[in-house]
Amino acid sequence: MSDGKDVDQDLLAAQWAAALEGEDDEDGGGKASSAAGGGEDDARLAEEWAKALASEEQTQLKKEKEQGFFASAAREAKFKDLTEEAKSPRPDSGRRELDFILDIPLDVSAELGRTRLLINELLQLGQGSVVELNKLAGEPLEVYVNGKLVARGEAVVINEKFGVRLTDIISPIERVKQLA
Repeated sequence: MSDGKDVDQDLLAAQWAAALEGEDDEDGGGKASSAAGGGEDDARLAEEWAKALASEEQTQLKKEKEQGFFASAAREAKFKDLTEEAKSPRPDSGRRELDFILDIPLDVSAELGRTRLLINELLQLGQGSVVELNKLAGEPLEVYVNGKLVARGEAVVINEKFGVRLTDIISPIERVKQLA
């Protein structure tokens, strides 16, 4: 039985071989030409791959050369240490800075007192009307520079003009507190 199986398999193999040969003859050399064409396709494909790899390598080498050029052209930035120069006092620097601010104009005003009026009361004022202020007689006037309280004093008359004799200068700490 085993010989029968072998014979059947040999017969089947022969039939397949004959069928394949018949197809090759119909194609005009089908299998052989296909193998040869496949070889040409493989060679063409290998050639394209080789060109692509060579192009990639050339691009990579070009990038490396550019980076090498930029790296050689670049240098570390060096800055002068200005710490000592800033700490050391400069001759005449204080005077020059003070001269700069001496020409700035300021508005100085002295205030006797304040009050709050309604528009109706304001419209009823006329010549000889008296406006009551919030300060008592004898209290010091307030001196403002650009709207900020800087001193207190008393009213004086000098050569027929009013003036203020300063009696109290507001400390810088008090001025900062007023800003808050």
